[in-house]
This record gives sequence, structure tokens and C-alpha cells, in this order.
Amino acid sequence: MGNVYRISRLTTWEIDTVNMLIAAIIIVDVIGGTILLLLLTRKWLGDRKANFWTVILWIPYFVLFTYLIASLFPITYGGDAPNPVTGLIALGGLIVYPVYILILNFLGFTTKNKKLNPA
Repeated sequence: MGNVYRISRLTTWEIDTVNMLIAAIIIVDVIGGTILLLLLTRKWLGDRKANFWTVILWIPYFVLFTYLIASLFPITYGGDAPNPVTGLIALGGLIVYPVYILILNFLGFTTKNKKLNPA
């Protein structure tokens, strides 16, 4: 989302095309990632409460990947810099993401318990 101008410049696609492609990728990623994380949570973490540590442990991975991407792919052309609003959207995503992980872990935890102990 923050690299729309760079992708458009490097691929010579129109910005509208890049925006639609990115929107489609985000939708597929959210739906597919949710299903995958629910299945993995149920299979590997089971009914242990340790799966709630993932709400906190995503932070080191985020810092590592952000550092690697920023150092491997620096913005060398000033026109590729994202709009200031992109930063606000990213901050909103950073605030919502731990809640999303918590909800997925809770759903995986409760659906596993319902299958084992039907009431």
C-alpha cells in the first residue's frame, strides 16, 4: 500500500491498476490468512493458553521485517515516498492487529474446546 508509486513507476502500470491489484491482494490475504491461522491455531496450539503469547510475540518479527525491507529496498527516488495518510492507515493497522490475533486465538481456542466437550 505504501509502494504504489514505486510499483507503478517500475512496472509502467497505471496507479489505478496498482491500487486495484493491491486491494485484491489485501482481501485475499486477510481471508486466506484468517482461515490459515484458525486452522494452525487449532492444530498446533490446541487448548493451551500459551497461544495467547502470539498477541505479543508478533512485535519482534514486525521490527525485524521492517528493518530488513527498509535496508534492502530503500526509497532512492523522492517521488516514491508514500502520502502522509498512509502512515495513519499503517498506525491503525498496528493498533488493530494484536486485537485481530487475540480474536483468532480465542476463536481457535473455543472451537477446539467445543469439539472436545460438547455441552
